Amino acid sequence: MGNVTLIGMPGSGKSTVGVLLAKALGYGFLDTDLVIQQQEGALLQEILDEKGVPYFLDAEERAVRSVACDRHVIAPGGSVVCREGAIAHLKAAGPVIYLRVPLEELKARIHNLDSRGIALEPGQTLEDIMDLRAPLYERYADAVVDAVPGQSTAQTVSSVLERLEQLVPGLTWHAPSPQGTVGRPRKEDSPEAE
Repeated sequence: MGNVTLIGMPGSGKSTVGVLLAKALGYGFLDTDLVIQQQEGALLQEILDEKGVPYFLDAEERAVRSVACDRHVIAPGGSVVCREGAIAHLKAAGPVIYLRVPLEELKARIHNLDSRGIALEPGQTLEDIMDLRAPLYERYADAVVDAVPGQSTAQTVSSVLERLEQLVPGLTWHAPSPQGTVGRPRKEDSPEAE
């Protein structure tokens, strides 16, 4: 299957879900924001403050295109869909899943909009970037998983696994427990160890 990439808005849970998904699949986990910071030698918000959004998006594309791994769950920044070269690189490496979260839930989750390292132009709101990006998430995703309010992380991971199983028949994985940890093998013939 190669890699699995989770896309979605800031606050959609890409990293949280991604770590548990990687555990369930027996994969590695990669947050591309860390790759950007390593390559640029600065924090995301510092890059945005000092060099602006267009530079940041170009740096993100360079970082994402430098990723060469297999059997990883990749959690890119929410702006990865703003540069076609970046999202095309991820799509070429395996399925892309869009974690769709309602705007009101995102607003409840994000309290540090100005310091979180989100690619916002001056005056832009979370709603503005959702309006711009949601059609791109829909376009580039191989499947959409609704991460609804009140749903546990384990439930979201299970939904992602079910969609992956539809995209990749014969996929084996361990089901996450309700507490969010990986439980017993889902399929008896699974070759993966706990």
